[in-house]
Amino acid sequence: MAQKEPKRKTRVTCAPGLAPYLKQELEELGFEALSMDKTGVETEATKEDCMKLNLQLRTAFHVLQRFADINCRNSDELYSEAKRLPWDRVIDPAGFLSVTSNVRNETITNSMFPNMRLKDAICDKLIEVSGKRPDSGSSTDGMVVNMHWVDNKARIYLNMTGRKLSDRGYRKMPFMAPMRETIAAAVLMEMKYDGTKPLVVPMCGSGTIAIEAALIAKQRAPGLLRSNYACNHWLNADKDAWSGQRADAKKLMTKDDPAPIIASDIEPEAIEASKKNAVTAGVDHLIDFHVCDFAETPMPSEVGDVVLHGEYGVRLGEDDELIATYKRIGDYLKTDCAGWDGYVFTSGKPLIAAIRLKVAKRTPFINAEIDCRLLRYELYKGSRLT
Repeated sequence: MAQKEPKRKTRVTCAPGLAPYLKQELEELGFEALSMDKTGVETEATKEDCMKLNLQLRTAFHVLQRFADINCRNSDELYSEAKRLPWDRVIDPAGFLSVTSNVRNETITNSMFPNMRLKDAICDKLIEVSGKRPDSGSSTDGMVVNMHWVDNKARIYLNMTGRKLSDRGYRKMPFMAPMRETIAAAVLMEMKYDGTKPLVVPMCGSGTIAIEAALIAKQRAPGLLRSNYACNHWLNADKDAWSGQRADAKKLMTKDDPAPIIASDIEPEAIEASKKNAVTAGVDHLIDFHVCDFAETPMPSEVGDVVLHGEYGVRLGEDDELIATYKRIGDYLKTDCAGWDGYVFTSGKPLIAAIRLKVAKRTPFINAEIDCRLLRYELYKGSRLT
């Protein structure tokens, strides 16, 4: 009888502020959240569990399985302690290795130096045991080791993901200032979107919100959009387990099409980018695209959710023009979206004030290091400006 694979402490990372949504995802997948901080959630998982998380999580960056904790005051001690670890049990000397780190230690003045010392320790150990060592470099498309070193303690992880999970692979044509895929997924989670009601996305940009909505509505695991994950490059990677997890993820997809998803933008280049991205994601048939001013976006007869991701005034546009645009957004929500749930994702009090509607809920987000808010408006018919 085969020995059951043990569960190990596993940290799942995310963008700042998304941890509550990641925790919700983990718990819905049957994992216990042992702890949570600003940029991640810790759980317990087997290697096969890590495959499942890579495929199905929408708001995560990396799945990191804890390998060892070591005490080290400086780089020499890091090297000697790391070299003692059983790297030959997990790393394929014929593979490709990348080492990344986050270090806060007073003896370290060059941020790349700890990566080099840890990589040297790993490779020297493998040479002693097997006479071979993996090629190495900055690419995260092979095996990846992560280190978190603070003061005299270093925690070492086996990165089971590689490139960030937010790199779904479908956004071949970003447009201007796009929203990251994981943030779009979290915004839709905050909206409690599930595909049963229409979704209208004026100002759609490169289409990320609409595409993520289509993936959610079809219950399609976002990780199916790419094939290369670090978990498949570790020594003795279980190809059968990986095939099984992909098959299980595909079984989750619903055959039913969602309620209408409508996306519009005044820029033809944005709609061109959105359509191509949607084709790459395999959801172009689920989204109705239009080139038009946001206020002219076709609205389904059945009410649902409308969400606008406007410019912030940080990188794009002029403030006076933006304030005028946000006044128009308020008018559009009031006159064209009565009875709908309205959402605006933006940054800056002057822009929010310009909408001139009562905010039912403000949810903080950080997008591209900018402090943002998802504003929810209950658009009752005949609602008054405030």
